[in-house]
Amino acid sequence: MTHHRPHDRAQAVVALGGGHGLHASLTALRMLVDDLTVDELTAVVTVADNGGSSGRLRGEFGVLPPGDLRMALAALCGDDEWGDTWARVLQHRFEGDGEMRGHVVGNLLIVGLWELLAKDGHSHVDALDWVGRLLGAKGRVLPMAMTPMDITAEVRGIGADPDQLVTVRGQVEVATTEGVITTIALDPPDPEVSAAALTAIGEADWAVLGPGSWFTSVIPHLLVPQLRDALVATDARLVVVLNLAEQQGETGGFGPADHLAVLAEHAPDLGVHTVLADRESVGDDADDLLSMVEALGARLVIEDVAMGDGTPRHDPARLAAAYARIMQSTATDSVPG
Repeated sequence: MTHHRPHDRAQAVVALGGGHGLHASLTALRMLVDDLTVDELTAVVTVADNGGSSGRLRGEFGVLPPGDLRMALAALCGDDEWGDTWARVLQHRFEGDGEMRGHVVGNLLIVGLWELLAKDGHSHVDALDWVGRLLGAKGRVLPMAMTPMDITAEVRGIGADPDQLVTVRGQVEVATTEGVITTIALDPPDPEVSAAALTAIGEADWAVLGPGSWFTSVIPHLLVPQLRDALVATDARLVVVLNLAEQQGETGGFGPADHLAVLAEHAPDLGVHTVLADRESVGDDADDLLSMVEALGARLVIEDVAMGDGTPRHDPARLAAAYARIMQSTATDSVPG
């Protein structure tokens, strides 16, 4: 492919993930849209949630779970009064003691548009574009697949025999299992993917994967055959952003190198350009991480990208600065072979 624009121009970026991790990454990338480092930003979002407001709406209406899509849209709202207000409205969760308790305004808005526009033959993607226009979003939000997904995991340590593999089904169940996850799979295994998502990946200069719940938000993208093939084939440079800490239930006991090893195991043909890790979270694991990164043919960038308040959260401003430096310092690099 030879689609890349001249390197003195702003870059097209596609970010893949879900939940709070993707929200942080998109908030950072939106800052780069504001300063013209990035001119096209697309989020491709996991749609496997089966809990909370999303799970209830998915079960009642048979639609994609809207929660991760809503969070991505909220992250792309501008910093002005309009964007800030709509981001807060979108994220507002109803209180009270009735049936509405726990539902989120943005989830209801998205599902309402899906139901309304479907009558005119419009798709889930069309409705998300309408929400983005209402919000003045600084990018586009697309679902990972056009049908709701279920995540299944092979888990060791929860059966009578500690070495026995037990199948756990459902995003919430996988995320909270007390066992050790060995592999995950998707049901259905080969879902329909929107043409817009494949085009965004094919035309991107950069693809960003992570941070986020490793087994339920990040790796699922690599299990959708069309998405994985697009990521393998694209000229986009892939940046993998590592989590700041292990996540109980999903990655208990995992160090930074373990996260990458699992990624490589699920998608061995994926070319990684850069691995971004937080300085403090890497700590004494730097040598192991560097060895794993070099084995992948990638380069390791260690920056201060955590909030620094003791919580395992990325600081969007620090993350934006790290992304900008990565894009500028490797503007003329080729992807490692």
